[in-house]
Amino acid sequence: MRLHVADHPLVAHKLTVLRDKGTPSPTFRQLVDELVTLLAYEATRDVHVDTVEIETPVTTTTGVKLADPRPLVVPILRAGLGMLDGMTRLLPTAEVGFLGMQRDEETLEAVTYANRLPDDVSGRQCFLLDPMLATGGTLVAAIDYLLARGARDVTAVCLLAAPEGLKVVEEFVGDRADVKVVVAAVDERLNEKAYIVPGLGDAGDRLYGIV
Repeated sequence: MRLHVADHPLVAHKLTVLRDKGTPSPTFRQLVDELVTLLAYEATRDVHVDTVEIETPVTTTTGVKLADPRPLVVPILRAGLGMLDGMTRLLPTAEVGFLGMQRDEETLEAVTYANRLPDDVSGRQCFLLDPMLATGGTLVAAIDYLLARGARDVTAVCLLAAPEGLKVVEEFVGDRADVKVVVAAVDERLNEKAYIVPGLGDAGDRLYGIV
């Protein structure tokens, strides 16, 4: 597993406002969208491209275009949905799949309640979207879904990660696939309720309210 922390003043600024408990939901949603676009820039640094020849108004030259098969973007519902627009802004031709997962608050295990993914994702670069990498259980389950369908190149884009969760993901992945985790920051630890400290609270609730 490879870890990339986006060390940039704009990332740090937006993350600071997200952490503030006084930030209202509309502002929170807008900042998540902006922050994910910045993280997507780092996450797609190794996106596959093909060389093409084009005509400019002056001459013939070569450039690149996104290679086939198209990348697959997979937000983990529900909080990951708030990251989708920011990601597809940079990858507008990507296909989008969905995984509905939630953490059992007693066992802390990830429970899957929805799945809208292709049966075969072999040869495709897959991008998982989940705001919080806390215990690692949800992300591990999502990665496992993709690996079982043939994926070998998976990038997870998260706003925050806890050291404990990163360790779980790293131990799970091993040398099974090329997995990269892109985050805005790695926080201190998890508390007794498995929330990231200092964190920003429940990302889903802050995006959409308590439903």
